[in-house]
Amino acid sequence: MSQKILITGASSGFGRGTALELARQGHTIIAAAETWPQVRSLRADAEAADVELRVIKLNLLDDLDIAYAGSFDPDVLVLNAGVMEGGSMVDIPMQRVRESFDVNVFGHLQLVQAIAPKMIARGSGKIVWTSSMGGILVVPFLGAYCATKHAIEAIAGSMKAELAPHGVKVATINPGVFGTGFNDTGAESYVQWYDPDTAVVPMPDFAASLADQADPQEMIDAMVEVIPAAEHPYRTMRPLETIAAAKQWQETEWTQNA
Repeated sequence: MSQKILITGASSGFGRGTALELARQGHTIIAAAETWPQVRSLRADAEAADVELRVIKLNLLDDLDIAYAGSFDPDVLVLNAGVMEGGSMVDIPMQRVRESFDVNVFGHLQLVQAIAPKMIARGSGKIVWTSSMGGILVVPFLGAYCATKHAIEAIAGSMKAELAPHGVKVATINPGVFGTGFNDTGAESYVQWYDPDTAVVPMPDFAASLADQADPQEMIDAMVEVIPAAEHPYRTMRPLETIAAAKQWQETEWTQNA
């Protein structure tokens, strides 16, 4: 059955691939991109793929953009946009931390508060948060990013219990390290403020961790399956081998010394 699906962060990576494929399958897709050039580029991508997308501008730091996106009434809301900022927790500028939370958490929560009441009123709907493996474990020097994803895990878990009695489902998508370009951008995000001569904690070289990233299609395929599905697990993590690593991390937190 065709559904109306609003996807944030649809201009690249998982969001773009998922939006185009769900549109190809016959769903009505409202695809949000951060800037007008990204809007036009995504429209061109849809035309080239011979699918129909309703592409809107959504900068999650812009209240007017959020209000416009919140005027839609989708069957499924996919909160996929995000930023990653690198830096040790004692060095990263507070502005970067606040902006990370404003985009990844607060802007999306503001959008949820505009759309969820419509789902509750009709007694159906689904909200899908794109979290991360970093919402379960912690990657050193990406602590601010992981903190936003841990916050998303708490919000999604609470919303799941709160909205279930009203017929609204909540789920998370938890990508590992995929070659979308997102991780590469995050790995160099600190260069404009970082000074090795004054840093409290020296930054490491991320090259090795970025050398063998997984094919994004695995995550896109999972998202395309889960987003419109009537029944599926609460958490969808890929690559599959990441699941064991995440569970091991949680176990280690109970057993390791400080």
